Amino acid sequence: QVQLVESGGGLVQSGGSLRLSCAASGSLFSIYTMDWYRQAPGKQRELVAVITSGGRTNYADSVKGRFTISRDNAKNTVYLQMNQLIPEDTAIYYCHTLAGYSYWGQGTQVTVSS
Repeated sequence: QVQLVESGGGLVQSGGSLRLSCAASGSLFSIYTMDWYRQAPGKQRELVAVITSGGRTNYADSVKGRFTISRDNAKNTVYLQMNQLIPEDTAIYYCHTLAGYSYWGQGTQVTVSS
């Protein structure tokens, strides 16, 4: 079983930055592909960014060039650096991994004011 705990959300003005963290339990973190999803009010949950065990990354078109996903295997943590935030980025952000089962964190709220 894998537990995921997100942190780092908050309220920021348009154009600002936030860094989200997701701490994972267990000793197999380094082999997991890790994802960040987000869900805005009234909308479906969408994939934001992915990082593989080898460090390959992929991003949703809406965040390319503004968001960066990274990982620190020594700390069992994945990060999402979010720059140039816009109001449309307002959502609950979730950490996720598929490790034989789909595991989700509890989510962290990001609110971007205009």
